Amino acid sequence: MSEVILQVNHLSKSFGKNEVLKDIDFSVKKGDVTSIIGSSGSGKSTLLRCVNLLETPTSGEIIYRGQNIETLKGGQSEYRSHVGMVFQSFNLFANMSVLKNCVIGQTKVLGKTKDEAQAEAMKFLEKVGMAPYINAKPHQLSGGQKQRVAIARALAMNPDVLLFDEPTSALDPEMVGEVLSVMQDLAAEGMTMLVVTHEMAFAKDVSNRVIYMNKGVICEDGTPEQIFGNPQKQETKDFLARFRSLSE
Repeated sequence: MSEVILQVNHLSKSFGKNEVLKDIDFSVKKGDVTSIIGSSGSGKSTLLRCVNLLETPTSGEIIYRGQNIETLKGGQSEYRSHVGMVFQSFNLFANMSVLKNCVIGQTKVLGKTKDEAQAEAMKFLEKVGMAPYINAKPHQLSGGQKQRVAIARALAMNPDVLLFDEPTSALDPEMVGEVLSVMQDLAAEGMTMLVVTHEMAFAKDVSNRVIYMNKGVICEDGTPEQIFGNPQKQETKDFLARFRSLSE
C-alpha cells in the first residue's frame, strides 16, 4: 500500500454566505497523479488553495503524513514547506533573475546556503530546459518559459506533493505542450501531483486518478478509465460531452 501523504476530511469553505466547497473528502497517496476537473466555478482552485492554506478552510481538517496540520510541530509554515504550488499566472518575482527566483525560497524557508541553493536550482532548471536563461528576468521570457521556471522553483523546495492550479490556462496554445511535457516527465518519475486542469488529454493519459467536481462537491472520483470510459453520474457525462464537442 502506498503511503498517504495528505488526507482531507470534511473540508468546507465559505466566502460570506456563499458556500464554495461542501464536505470534501479525499486522500493523496505517494506517487499519485490526481487530476481535478470540472466547470469553471465548481470549486477546484479554491480546493487547491485550501490544501495549500492560501485560503483558510471554514471547517474540516487536513492530515499531513498522519498528523493534523493544526498540531504539526513548526505549524503551518512547516506544512507549506512540504507542499509546492505552481500557479496559472506563474507568480515569479519580476525584479529577480530566473536563478534567484529558484534560490530565494530555499535560503529563506529551508535555510540552505546560497551555494547549496544555487546547485539545487540549477539541477531543476536543467531538468525543465531553462538552464540557458538563468540570468534572464521574467519579462524577457515567454509564458511557457515562465511556467517552466515556476515548476523548477517549486521542485527546488523538495516538496512531498506538488499542486498545480490550471498551469496551462494562461499560455498560448503552442506553449501548452512544453509545460505538459515537463509535467508528464515528473509524473513518470513518481512525483506526487495534484493538478487542477482543463487539459482532458493530460487527465486521461497521465493521471492515475481523476476527481470530477461540480457545484462545490466531489461528484465522481475514480481512475481515468472509470471517469472517461464509464462515468456514473449524469453531471459527469454532461461535462465530458461538452468537452468532447469542443475538441471535435
